[in-house]
Amino acid sequence: MINNDVLRSVRYMLSINDAKMVEIIKLDNVDVEISAMATYVLKEGEPGFAKCPDEVMAHFLNGLVFFKRGKDDTLPAPEIELPITNNLVLKKLHVAFELKDTDLHQIFSAVDFRISKSELSALFRKAGTKNYRPCGDQMLRYFLKGLAQRVRGA
Repeated sequence: MINNDVLRSVRYMLSINDAKMVEIIKLDNVDVEISAMATYVLKEGEPGFAKCPDEVMAHFLNGLVFFKRGKDDTLPAPEIELPITNNLVLKKLHVAFELKDTDLHQIFSAVDFRISKSELSALFRKAGTKNYRPCGDQMLRYFLKGLAQRVRGA
């Protein structure tokens, strides 16, 4: 899934504007221009569309964790992980929204997506391990849709 789609989904989910998204990135000590953010949230094919770089997305995900859970200035900021994968997006949203396994199952069930406990835990394993499973684009879309329903109360 491209980074721009994830940014748009989170923007809709939290009902925030471009300026607030820039503030979230600043929580990870990185500056992004509002004009650049405006191009990242456009749909592919719209005039002015620009592909969101992995670095910006990584800082946004770290900033989102700080935004939702608070930032402890006594601890060093986590290193950004590149490249951005669907599994990484899923992990960061899992942490940011303080979701438990039961919450994840409810989110997937809300959008009629069936996933077993072992399949779910395989998504959070380290790449290259025996039971690792890559998160597909469609699975991430279902997760974002279900999470948006949960957050927005729809």
